[in-house]
Amino acid sequence: MHPLAGVYAAAVTSLKEDGLPDLEAFPPLLNFLARRGAHGALILGTTGEGPSFSPEERAGIFRAALQVRAAHPDFRLLAGTGTPSLTETAALTRTAFDLGFDGVVVLPPYYFRNVGQEGLFDYFSELIRRALPADGPLFIYHIPSLTGVALPLSLLERLKQAFPRQFAGLKDSSHDADFARLLGESFGEQLAVFTGTDSLFLPALETHACGCITAPANLISPDLRRVWDAFGAGEDAAPAQARLSAIRHVLEKFPPFPPLLKALLARQHGFPRWPVRPPLRPISEDDLERAGKGMEEAN
Repeated sequence: MHPLAGVYAAAVTSLKEDGLPDLEAFPPLLNFLARRGAHGALILGTTGEGPSFSPEERAGIFRAALQVRAAHPDFRLLAGTGTPSLTETAALTRTAFDLGFDGVVVLPPYYFRNVGQEGLFDYFSELIRRALPADGPLFIYHIPSLTGVALPLSLLERLKQAFPRQFAGLKDSSHDADFARLLGESFGEQLAVFTGTDSLFLPALETHACGCITAPANLISPDLRRVWDAFGAGEDAAPAQARLSAIRHVLEKFPPFPPLLKALLARQHGFPRWPVRPPLRPISEDDLERAGKGMEEAN
C-alpha cells in the first residue's frame, strides 16, 4: 500500500466569532483526532471550508496544523491547495511542501469546466512541474457534485504515465460505488485512492483503495479505524462497516457538513461552537437535535 495509506479526517477549521481563523484552537482539534485513531488529516478541504480562505490565511492555518506533531510526530498532514488559478494553486502547493506537509489534495480548476481532458492534463502537468518536489505526492480531489468536473480514467492513466512518482492518486468523493470499482479494476494499487464516503469504506478497501478521507471522521474516526484494522487483519469488517454506514446516513440528512460537524464537536466533545464563513450558515437547533438523536440511535 501507499506510504500514506490510512484513515484521515477532512478536518473542520476552527474560527473566531468574527470569522477569522482561530489558530490557537486548531492544534487541539488535530490532537483530538490523532488520539482517536486518525492516521492524519486533510487541512482546508471542503469540510475545512478551504475555498473560503485567502492564500495568506491558508498558509497561516497550514503552519498552525504543524503543531500537532509536537505530541504526535507521525500524524500525517495533507494540504488542500486547489483553486481555479494555476499560479495561486502552485504557490500554495509549494508552501505546503516547504512547511513539511506529506502531500497535497488538489481540486481541478472549477470555473472553466468544459475544457476537456487536454485542458485538465495541461493544468495538472504544469502544476506538477512548477510546484512539486521530485517525490512529492499529489492527489486530485474528485468531487464532481461541487466542481462540475468529472475525471475520466484515461486522464488518470495519462497523468500516471507522465508523472509516475508525483501523481499519487485521488480523493474520490464522487459517492459512486461503480466508479470506485472501476478505479480498482483499472489501476489496482498503482493509484492511491482515498474514498470520501464512509458508507463505501469497506467496498473501497476491497477494490484496492488505500484508505479514506472523510468529513464524519471528525466525529467517528474510531469507527473508521475499526473497519480499517479489521480489514487489515483479515477479520470480518462487515459489522463495523454496518455501524459506520448507519451513522453516515444520519449525518447526510443535514448538509452541508461544516456547520453540522462543528456543532456536534461542541455538543459531544466540548469544543467551542465555531462559526462557519458565508455563504455557509449555522445549523438550526432543531436539526442539531435531530442529528444528535439520530447518531445516538445509530450507535
